[in-house]
Amino acid sequence: MSNSSLPAIRLDVHQHVWTGPLVDALAARGELPFVRFERGLAVMHLAGEHPYVIDLAAEAVARRRRLIELDGLDSALVCLSSPLGIESLPRDQALPLIAAYHEGAHALGDGFGVWGSIALDDPDPGDVDDLLDAGCVGLSLPAGAIASVASLERIAPVLARLQARSAPLFVHAGPPVRDGRRGGEAHALRDPLWWPALTSYVAQMHDAWLAFSSAGRAEHPRLRIVFSMLAGLAPLHFERLRSRGAPVPRLDDPLTFYDTASYGARAVSAVAELVGAEQMLYGSDRPVVEPAELDMPHALEWEAVAAGTRRAFRSALPAAGVESRTPGPSSDRVLLNAR
Repeated sequence: MSNSSLPAIRLDVHQHVWTGPLVDALAARGELPFVRFERGLAVMHLAGEHPYVIDLAAEAVARRRRLIELDGLDSALVCLSSPLGIESLPRDQALPLIAAYHEGAHALGDGFGVWGSIALDDPDPGDVDDLLDAGCVGLSLPAGAIASVASLERIAPVLARLQARSAPLFVHAGPPVRDGRRGGEAHALRDPLWWPALTSYVAQMHDAWLAFSSAGRAEHPRLRIVFSMLAGLAPLHFERLRSRGAPVPRLDDPLTFYDTASYGARAVSAVAELVGAEQMLYGSDRPVVEPAELDMPHALEWEAVAAGTRRAFRSALPAAGVESRTPGPSSDRVLLNAR
């Protein structure tokens, strides 16, 4: 699905689908990350986390398309799950897995669009051209790829190409590249299954938001960027930033967007009050999260979400820097319907 054909009214910007090509490619690997078939189950193994079972039957395209319809949406964008560490593998290992991801994602057909992925070992701006020319709506990166000034400098040519092509960047929780390999702590069996999602994932998103807001935005003034999971609530820490003597970044940056994945009414409203309701996008994180348990997406005020979605996925930007937007009064900036 190209930018020009993207139905940008009621869109889920953040889903994952375990397609046949990706599962097969992971099953062929002899080192992490890999899939193993055990007692009829497909089990995903990756560094730093518990193994988990992939419900392959639930990944049937017809079922996933039906869930989009039941949520009252037009379409969904799928991305590679960055905590797998695929993008951060040595390039010769990462490229076949990324190719398998792209093959399976593009084959999903009607109702789905695709965030592209690239190898972070020796990243090449030409990879951005390839994925956009193949029909991806933009590029997805693990948060660790932009989580410091040094990492931003390393990935700068890729971001510059993305900006030049007027395509958005999606930032998903995921580790940095360390010596060309996926970083990650030793597997801790005592930690509960949800531990990384509430600790390292949140910290990674905080790092990425702070780095891009304080250093990356000045270098890439026209780049539209979407932070997953409300950037781990990083904007809510602006008072702590100020108290530590740090310059507070522009909270209402009109080209920085936030998806709602894994959060509900209270968190979404709090972030929307700071950054503007028009900067909020809907993301479900299916199949990892069941959004109905958070009253999503039905709790959202879709007029504001649709306005943000149109702006995040527009095909061109003004030539003269970032567009201006004046937030309305606070009563007009509450994203969620009153309950």
